[in-house]
Amino acid sequence: MTYVVTDVCIKCKYTDCVEVCPVDCFYEGKNMLVINPDECIDCGVCLPECPVDAIVADSDPRAEKFLELNREYSSGKWPSITRMKPPMEGAESFDKTPDKIKDFDPEPGEGN
Repeated sequence: MTYVVTDVCIKCKYTDCVEVCPVDCFYEGKNMLVINPDECIDCGVCLPECPVDAIVADSDPRAEKFLELNREYSSGKWPSITRMKPPMEGAESFDKTPDKIKDFDPEPGEGN
């Protein structure tokens, strides 16, 4: 089992999860984060840290359409992120928006 970031993260990009990850398996895009499923050690410490519940186990039905997206963008396309940053401007107004995949931006984030 591994963990997957879903489209709930899009336009929010809370990074509380990044701060607690013991293996630094998060990667940053312009408007969301992803987890490298091959680096994730399945510890689950990131789950309770996400204030919008954007992280799910790969066995969760919500993960199915996001597992490959996480794998693709965490494998050299986006930079690693290892420290907490402020969320995106206006995140609070987007954190309950359904079906945000239409707002996905494949551009890389800043990383650190």
